[in-house]
Amino acid sequence: MNTPPREFHNLAMTDRIRRLKEATRQEERLFSIDQALIITESYRDHRGEPRVLQRAHALARALREMPLRVDPDEMIVGNRTPRIRAGVVSPEAGISWIEQELTTLESRPQDPFTVRPDDARRFTEEILPFWQGRTLEDAVKERLGQPMEAIRRVVKINQTDHAQGHICPDVPRWLSLGPRGIHQEASQRLQDAPEEEKPFLQAVMVVMEGAVDCITRYGQLADGTPPGRVCSALARRTPRSYHEALQSVWFLFVILQMESNASSFSPGRMDQYLLPFLEQDLHQETLTVPQALELTEALWIKFNQIVYMRNASSAEYFAGFPIGFNVAIGGMKRDGSDGTNILSWIFLKAQEHLGLPQPNLSARLWRGSPREFIDQCARVIGLGSGMPQIVNDESIIPALESLGISQSDARDYAVVGCVELSPSGNTLGWSDAAMFNLVKALELALNDGVCLLTGERLGPATGTLEDYPSFEALQEGFRRQIDYFMDRMIPLCDAVDRMHAEFLPSPFLSALVDSCLDTGKDVTAGGARYNLSGIQAIQVANVADSLAALKHLVYDTQQVPAAGVLRALREDFSGAEELRKNLISRAPKYGNDQEWVDRLGASWVEYFADRLKNFTNARGGAYQMGLYTVSAHVPMGKNVGATPDGRHAREPLADGGVSAMYGRDTAGPTALLRSLGRLPFSKAGNGALLNIKFLPRTFTNPEEREKFVALLYAMVLLGIHHLQCNVVDEKTLREAQARPDEHENLTIRVAGYTAYFVELAPDLQEEIIKRTTYGETPL
Repeated sequence: MNTPPREFHNLAMTDRIRRLKEATRQEERLFSIDQALIITESYRDHRGEPRVLQRAHALARALREMPLRVDPDEMIVGNRTPRIRAGVVSPEAGISWIEQELTTLESRPQDPFTVRPDDARRFTEEILPFWQGRTLEDAVKERLGQPMEAIRRVVKINQTDHAQGHICPDVPRWLSLGPRGIHQEASQRLQDAPEEEKPFLQAVMVVMEGAVDCITRYGQLADGTPPGRVCSALARRTPRSYHEALQSVWFLFVILQMESNASSFSPGRMDQYLLPFLEQDLHQETLTVPQALELTEALWIKFNQIVYMRNASSAEYFAGFPIGFNVAIGGMKRDGSDGTNILSWIFLKAQEHLGLPQPNLSARLWRGSPREFIDQCARVIGLGSGMPQIVNDESIIPALESLGISQSDARDYAVVGCVELSPSGNTLGWSDAAMFNLVKALELALNDGVCLLTGERLGPATGTLEDYPSFEALQEGFRRQIDYFMDRMIPLCDAVDRMHAEFLPSPFLSALVDSCLDTGKDVTAGGARYNLSGIQAIQVANVADSLAALKHLVYDTQQVPAAGVLRALREDFSGAEELRKNLISRAPKYGNDQEWVDRLGASWVEYFADRLKNFTNARGGAYQMGLYTVSAHVPMGKNVGATPDGRHAREPLADGGVSAMYGRDTAGPTALLRSLGRLPFSKAGNGALLNIKFLPRTFTNPEEREKFVALLYAMVLLGIHHLQCNVVDEKTLREAQARPDEHENLTIRVAGYTAYFVELAPDLQEEIIKRTTYGETPL
């Protein structure tokens, strides 16, 4: 559908949705041990069984025993805890960090949770003693602790204390078969399965039985109401209406969260697989477009009732409770035609009405996208919620195909979590395997492998800036530092990957990933059709600006001596402010359409991507590069000394992933996009992230908004993967800092996701405020 439904522009939010939204926002975030207690008892009852069956029985028991709750206004029901927005303890993955942080969980600056005294006592007395030494976290520390510590200032290895999410399950399969149908399929395969596959297939049957029982319980609890009737029907059969399909989808993601307590289980292309249900209801006149919108908004609110509790360090890297329910709209279909339809418009209207952080709405654009759809995306972006973010089929589909993904599957890609890319329903992308700090590696190349912050030797002795007779020699030292840390990173990523198969097999998820039942393999053991691992290269802007300053000022024009620059870096520019200003002002900067500078940065991320191709992951698949940071540019910057781009020690790195360093992209947004067009997005199959900030008046002026639409077209034609916008002025953000209670609903785009501004730690708030703002002058 190239144009919106006739009544689209007059659709209003209902009072019921307003009440549900307000209730969700106001509920206190609690530390929750409800499921952890059930899991612990289940493991006691199933000692000695294969881990996959222990996991299955624990999930099934939780589905049968967790206290349930249905609120009076709810049209879509269900949650993984009795309280909404609770921080769930997942003992199988890791609890040592909770033991260490239990007394500070309420007071920490980023993502705190309230801990009730009785819950703290029961955690300490009943849960902790059973799980000590038995978790993924414990095993990672015991087996990998020393080598991980040795590289941690350059490489952050992820997935070490929680289950792997970052996946788009086969939702159409769930809708077409339901838990009863999947149980039947597993039962049939079990009859002729070899012995080594039987525990997995039995585990699938156990969890599907638990799912049926859970759905039945909700039907009984809400008996006599519309959601109760929907749940009772879904316990018996597959969905037949739009309401039933939405409820079925929500049950799927609640159960996935209960199994793995991980971020970024993504619904994917909901406007494609839900369309038949809506079209049937509209044709039969059992549902109207306004009613469909209200149901959609009821589901959108549910997506905001699950948050993810991380340890204090990870909360800095992934600030603002991002859970990653990413919904993609529009874009190319498998047959190459455009997929924009009535649900694409309804989902945009839901975002316009609610402005909530979840779902993380992504609009897929390409040359065939309808002009009215792009215009409407721009209008909704201008409302200030940071969504939809824009992703580009023209660059993403070829990048996925280069990894060996079929054209049909590549065209049907979903966005996972923040900006990660994945075919739908058949891939374990492991997109958050590690983050590689290229800026720290460059620091070590300039200081003979020695950390500027601690004086500790971290990398090989490659020489100092004074030792390199040419810029080419400096780049060779940089290459050696990168190689050194990559060669130590990959075995650790593979080891953590294998430990997930050992400690956290996921039979419920596996039943919803293509090829797992066919092969009798859990998804963590390589059962998916496509098995990838993603490493983020951080941060191209700082690398490009630093190398450009050295090349231009030290080597080409010899305006400043290498010894003076090295001394200034070691002393964090103390007494060298004039030199720092020269490094900033006299050398051209990435993001201003300076081709040689942009290509400096591009050459190093390309080198990183090409070298990753030399490695195969633990599941037999490829490693791929990502160009995004989430909010890691702040804590990773704390690990980096002063840099030749004029940045002080411990200050944040450039935000986003491919964004320019804040304040340095002075030539305007068009020049920024032209710079980005020189990056090797074809080799960034794991995703990329561009943050841009505009003043609100850009979108209230029709002429200026038209220019913004032209920017979106330019992004598509230049082959840039991603673009997201904050539409806000500094005055509003400063007021929110001063009076947070008056701005509790202000949302902001952090890095691939939206969060409440007042829930971010002060240093991240400051970094967001400092980002370059466009719109002071006409675009």
